[in-house]
Amino acid sequence: MTVREELLVLREKIDSCQRCDLYKLANHSVPGEGNVETKIVFVGEAPGFYEDAQGRPFVGNAGKLLNLLLTKVGLVREDVFITNVIKHRPPENRDPNPGEVAACTFWLEQQLAAISPKVLVTLGKWSLNYFLPTKKISQIHGVPTKVKNMVVLPMYHPAAALRNLKIARELEGDFLKNKDILQNPNTAGDLGGRSEEGGQQSLF
Repeated sequence: MTVREELLVLREKIDSCQRCDLYKLANHSVPGEGNVETKIVFVGEAPGFYEDAQGRPFVGNAGKLLNLLLTKVGLVREDVFITNVIKHRPPENRDPNPGEVAACTFWLEQQLAAISPKVLVTLGKWSLNYFLPTKKISQIHGVPTKVKNMVVLPMYHPAAALRNLKIARELEGDFLKNKDILQNPNTAGDLGGRSEEGGQQSLF
């Protein structure tokens, strides 16, 4: 079975998932989308209003910001795979509870096993804490960390950047200083070679 076929099977299973109660109030599941042959996976926290309406990840204002940040490092969203820890929207965008996280990471683990990414970009504390449970986003954002056979690159969630100019600037800076890793994920295992990027006009 190809990676594409594996992900399509997972999509169908996620669409009918009843492992927790979130499906009862959601309009659509949001399994994720993107390049199935990529070596870069972005993992957010949970679908919001627009994602729930369309069944696609990061299509609201946070998604627009993510698209802009990708262009700053020479990428577009079609180059990467984007998903969330939680596959159905929690009511009123509340934080997921531990049972919901445990239920949904069952699917995330299978997606990652199919794609085998070299770089996993966590967006926000929920995805960070799944892969690096003892770390705080305020302390480790922008710092690549080897986890098993991939590099976890913690980032602030774009939604947080929309609410806080300081976080917005730090998020953009984290993308830029990790440009080499994001452009060359196959060499990300060597954590050397990261450099600050200058000379670009800031988004913020």
